[in-house]
Amino acid sequence: MHVVVLAEFAVPSGGAEKVALESARGLAETGLTVTYVQAIEGPADPLLDHPRITRIGLGLADVWTRSALSAALSAIWHREAARRLVRALDGLAWPPDVLHLHQWTRSLSPSVFPVLFARSVPVVTTLHDYFLACPNGVHYRFDRTEPCALTPISVACLAAPCDGKSRAHKLVRVARTAALRAAIGRRRLDVVHVCDASRMRIGGLLGRFDLAHHRIDNPVRVPFAPPADPASGNALAYVGRLTREKGADLVAEAAALAGLTALFIGTGPLEAELRGRPNVELVGWQAPEAVERLLRSRARVVVAPSRWYETGPLTVYEALAAGLPVIASNRAGAAEKVADGVNGFVVEPEAGVLAVALRRLASDDQARALGRAAHARYWAAPMTLAAHAEALVKLYHGLLRERAHPAAAVLSLDQPLDAVS
Repeated sequence: MHVVVLAEFAVPSGGAEKVALESARGLAETGLTVTYVQAIEGPADPLLDHPRITRIGLGLADVWTRSALSAALSAIWHREAARRLVRALDGLAWPPDVLHLHQWTRSLSPSVFPVLFARSVPVVTTLHDYFLACPNGVHYRFDRTEPCALTPISVACLAAPCDGKSRAHKLVRVARTAALRAAIGRRRLDVVHVCDASRMRIGGLLGRFDLAHHRIDNPVRVPFAPPADPASGNALAYVGRLTREKGADLVAEAAALAGLTALFIGTGPLEAELRGRPNVELVGWQAPEAVERLLRSRARVVVAPSRWYETGPLTVYEALAAGLPVIASNRAGAAEKVADGVNGFVVEPEAGVLAVALRRLASDDQARALGRAAHARYWAAPMTLAAHAEALVKLYHGLLRERAHPAAAVLSLDQPLDAVS
């Protein structure tokens, strides 16, 4: 089987590319032939150094680095991206059996969807966010710092100043969403959800599309190791971009209330605001190995207090794998891996509520018990790269069988979500 993986970067610049890279490597290790199409010019991660992986670059630029007008037009419909993708696919040594798209909002635009559908093979996209339905991609009101309750592209949606940048940016994104809906139309699109919450939330927002929903966990590339000792940690750890929608400010407030140090691993717009707080320690972005060392040596608990309906974050799974308790927002998809009171806590994203959960970890015995449970539960069914690749291969084979024998596949579309992939 020949699978084309299409992403905008060939380095882990974000969660989508990280999963795209790891998926490509995992598929190659199962014996599949993989072509990794990198849209934006730049370096490539060593994960792509595999004899079964061929990398092709489209040589595009991030459209948001251009002038305002050029960026807006290209974001809505990037004709050159479509032309280059056609040339890349036409130049393959043999045609693909499956096309798997991971991200399209930085350079590709909706213009690539007709190119993919024209190949008459299954087109799969992993939903790392909500851009398929929502103009700002996160179904979140930045103006109100709360999840959005509006129907995408409704009159109320169009009037809402919800974008994190500006009203002008919102207008561009609305136009892009309209272009996306026209590009997809009633064509069959197979979407992979990385958490159950994504499937439940986005399903009602995309009723007009011909979608088939599948559920596959993101891979977590963490080697097995003995569990950490959270009782020896003195910090409340946060890993990721420092933004209000991800709840970075809540971490600092909760740590102050609980009398703990807030350890921030990452950078972002809130960095200056957080740096002025006495209980805060910022160490910036760190390599994965350094993050693991910091968490194992410093963290009593890892907190992911997302205000938006985040589909991840991967840091929750990595913390559980290390044997660290997690406090997760009930709006984050990763919370489905946290058993409240067993390996962590699932809470509302509010500073006071977070502080209460932190105080429950004041006991060393409680911290150790939750950490041991986190480690045991994670490694009982680890989200390994091999398991992820196996699920993808199973999905691809099912889609190809369905195309070959459509009548026999009708029943499978009515199966429960957990039986689909």
